[in-house]
Amino acid sequence: MYNDKVMEAFRNPKNVGEIENCDGLGKVGNASCGDIMQITLKIENDVIVDAKFKTFGCAAAIATSSTATDMIIGMTIEEALKITNKKVVEELEGLPPQKIHCSVLAEEAIKAAIEDYQNRKKGIVVEKEEKYV
Repeated sequence: MYNDKVMEAFRNPKNVGEIENCDGLGKVGNASCGDIMQITLKIENDVIVDAKFKTFGCAAAIATSSTATDMIIGMTIEEALKITNKKVVEELEGLPPQKIHCSVLAEEAIKAAIEDYQNRKKGIVVEKEEKYV
């Protein structure tokens, strides 16, 4: 069902964990399949210097979390905002059609973490419920 690249990212995920005192936090979930993804960012001068994830979900959810966080480390905020689920799938060399939603969660978690960072930078504290699509 999964190609070798997806299985490698699942078996040996990078960037697992949570950044304490992070600059941005994005948490999204998909109630229909039970996947929940959280990404935390460390940002300096609008460059993502570190990204970590915690994901509760299937192999594809873990693989997309690992791949997406690896992709954005070293990017500017503007570059990271251009990461789409399709780019994550391409980086993984494909996902089964029924697992594409996992890559969408990765894109949404990145955008949510950046939005949180931008709000914090402006001094805006947003108390919001976790986003479940």
